[in-house]
Amino acid sequence: MSLTNLGFSFNHIMLRVLDQERALSFYRDILGMEITRQREYESGRFTNTFLAFPGETTAIELTYNWDQKEPYSKGDNFGHLALMVDDVREACDYLESKGVTIRTPPKVMNHGTRMLAFVYDFEENLIELVEPLKENE
Repeated sequence: MSLTNLGFSFNHIMLRVLDQERALSFYRDILGMEITRQREYESGRFTNTFLAFPGETTAIELTYNWDQKEPYSKGDNFGHLALMVDDVREACDYLESKGVTIRTPPKVMNHGTRMLAFVYDFEENLIELVEPLKENE
């Protein structure tokens, strides 16, 4: 069997969150993602919430552990989420108006021609905003 026959595709990124309501406020209310499913696991004392942009299947899984009191340490293996936007500058202006911290203002990427920016979510997870590739890139 070849690798292409296995049907691998991207499904979701899981983030553990300390404050479920703040997480939902950011991903749902500010970025416009929709909850695709949410389930409480009473015996495990956690809630899983999956969010995706309208019409897309790739999701973010937010895991809220009910008994977690301290912020999670940032893992060395996590780099960032990447979100495609039509206009990085407009996206940054909008996010900044909502109180989102801009880490790297819009700029042309190092060693390339693509416009990008980096912002932090409510728990300082890094999110890259990137414009689509142009035909000659």
